[in-house]
Parts: sequence; C-alpha cells; structure tokens
Amino acid sequence: MAEKEMSFWDHLEEFRWTIIRILIAVVVFSIVGFIIIPHIFDSVILAPRNSDFVTYKFFERAGKYIPFLPDFSADSFRVELLNINMTTQFMTYISTSFAFGVLCTIPFTLFEIWKFVSPALYDNEARGVKKAFGFGGFMFIIGCLVGYFIVFPLIFRFLITFELSESIDNMISLDSYMNNFYTLILIMGLVFELPLVFWLLSSLGLIYRSFFKKYRRHAIVGSLVAAALITPSGDPFSLFVVTLPIYALWEISAFVVTKDPPEEEDTLPSVID
Repeated sequence: MAEKEMSFWDHLEEFRWTIIRILIAVVVFSIVGFIIIPHIFDSVILAPRNSDFVTYKFFERAGKYIPFLPDFSADSFRVELLNINMTTQFMTYISTSFAFGVLCTIPFTLFEIWKFVSPALYDNEARGVKKAFGFGGFMFIIGCLVGYFIVFPLIFRFLITFELSESIDNMISLDSYMNNFYTLILIMGLVFELPLVFWLLSSLGLIYRSFFKKYRRHAIVGSLVAAALITPSGDPFSLFVVTLPIYALWEISAFVVTKDPPEEEDTLPSVID
C-alpha cells in the first residue's frame, strides 16, 4: 500500500492532473495527425476502395489454391466517393486527426491510469493490474488492425459489389464511408477486449477455466451470432472470416483465466472405539 495516506481532495487533485496530462497528449498527437493526415488519407484510410489493397491481393492469390473463396481478381475495382455537404471534408479532416490522436495516446493513457490507481494496490494486485492494462491496450490495437485489414474491407467490398438491379448505380458519400470505417474498427477493438473482461471476472472468483470447456459449443454459436451482427453483408465467406477471430478470443480467454480450485474432499472423522 502507499506509505502516505492521501485525503479525498488529494486524490481528486491527482485525478485532475491525470486527466489534464491525457488531454494534453491527445491534443499534441491530434496536431501531429492534423499535419500528416492529408499525406496518408488516400493511402491508408481510403485504401480499401481500390483493388490493389493488401487484403484483396492476399485473397486473390489465395483464391488460386482455395476454390471456394470469392473472386477478388477484379483489377478495375475502384469506388469513387462523393461529398454532398459543404462541411463534410473539413469535419472529416478534424475527426480523423482527433481519432489519430486518441489512438496514438492509448499507451500513455493506460500508463497514466495505472500510475493513478497503483498506489492503492498491494504489490501482488499491482502486478496483476499492470499486466491487465498492458494486455488490454495490446488487444485493442490488434482488434483495430483486424477491423482495418479484414472486417471493414471485406464488408465494404461485398456491399459495393452487390447488385439488386443493374439499373442502380452505387454512389457512396464520404459520410457513409467514414461512419462505417470508424464504427467497424472501433467495434473490433472493443470485441478484442473480451479476454480482459474474462480475466477480471476470473480475478473476482466468478468464473474458472472449466466454464470455457463447458460452454464451448455455446461460444461457437455466439461467435456466429456476433459475426452476423457485425457483418450485415451476410455472405458466408465474410461471416466465417469474422467468426474465426471472435471464437479465437474465447480460446485465448480460456487460457488467461484462473484454473479451477482443487475440490475439497468431504472426509468423515474416524470414530475410535
């Protein structure tokens, strides 16, 4: 525990400075984003609208060996975005810069939160919470990368290439593209926090490893349902690709939680005549 007891107002003051330091870091990285976003907007954020995106190329090559994959070989695939609102491009510029700042400050934010709560913890608790913060930040970034490289481009390409009628031309607005881009990547980042949630529940003694063995079949169905909610396209390939990492999170969670405590044997006291 902390050697010096702090009053409520001391804790409040420390918390205030923690928030201030986090906000300053977000502002600084948002300014950095404001500078570099125009140079990476086409090559990174808008990259999934072109046929040369790395995910499309990967599945195009894989399709030569795996026959049931959808056709990703259309070199002419390119989606033009429309701006129908006078302020949309500027507001997208600002929001993307801010999102860049928030994402880049996640490690610093977790460190500041850890520094604030650690004095109130015992040494063994502090080690566990420190690992949890590090693991949670790492999994969030992995989830965002999965959203960017797998979930969003596959859903985007399916919805763009889907035709209800040949007489209908798809005209995608910048607002629509960015809203789906942010939403799907954020959802995947949060979904990848599932192992951390289970670890916290395990630390409280609410679940153990046997829970995952018992409900594994339910987890498979739940992963399919979650993937169906995340992927409104509904095509089997996208559903499978999204289900796979979600179910993998279940197995990772089973690995990080506490093992079952040894069962206490009921022993009757021996009777000595």
